[in-house]
Amino acid sequence: MPTVLDQIISGVREDLTARRAVTPLEQLRDRVATQPTAPDALAALSTPGGVHLIAEVKRASPSKGALADIPDPAVLAAEYAEGGASVVSVLTEQRRFGGSIADLDAVRAAVPVPVLRKDFIVDPYQVWESRAHGASLVLLMASALEQEQLIDLLGLVEELGMHALLEAHDEDELDRCLQAGGRIVGVNARNLKTLEVDPLTVTRLLPGLPQSVVGVAESGVTGPDSVRTYVAAGARAVLVGEALVIGSDPRSAVRELLAAGGRRVDVEEGS
Repeated sequence: MPTVLDQIISGVREDLTARRAVTPLEQLRDRVATQPTAPDALAALSTPGGVHLIAEVKRASPSKGALADIPDPAVLAAEYAEGGASVVSVLTEQRRFGGSIADLDAVRAAVPVPVLRKDFIVDPYQVWESRAHGASLVLLMASALEQEQLIDLLGLVEELGMHALLEAHDEDELDRCLQAGGRIVGVNARNLKTLEVDPLTVTRLLPGLPQSVVGVAESGVTGPDSVRTYVAAGARAVLVGEALVIGSDPRSAVRELLAAGGRRVDVEEGS
């Protein structure tokens, strides 16, 4: 029986076929050639001084349905950046998360920080598409890719001047991410095959990352206590979506989470 992840990827491939028919790869290559250098996501997530925050523009999720309306993702992204987020993540998958490439364009135009294109990347076309639309960072999920695919897509991401967030949710996937050469590696508390969330997945696996790798804790953040727990396990960055989009003051929420992780953000910053 197909898992939730299998169903999502099936829809992603259908949508990808439709986009490819409208915008052939050669057009993306031409657009990439005119893009400015992408902001350095690895550098942004490597500076010392406490945890980094990857703040996410997220309208919906497969487990909870609609989360937030977000009429203007650029406005939300600007609030995140002004609050001190090091990276803004944009969910571009349409069917289950309500995102789009247009959201990526809007956010890229609104913030100076690196932008993560968060989607189910299974084809080189999507990597070119990410760079053509201004992404600095691309999510590559070990659970969705064979090892050869993971290595090849990571190589293309880096060839195009971006970085990849390689994602694992168990020991085998974590080993695969490291063997592939991942420099930014996330552990996701959510198993997308079942949608179950277990923060212990993060606290169990993150300590196994070498110091040379930026460890990112993903999912399961409900507030400052979650950040403190993940940082204690070795997280150098935390990716947060739902807890930010359902609140009324995303800028203050970002600052509160950063403070919990030991990063000081000046009140006047971004104001």
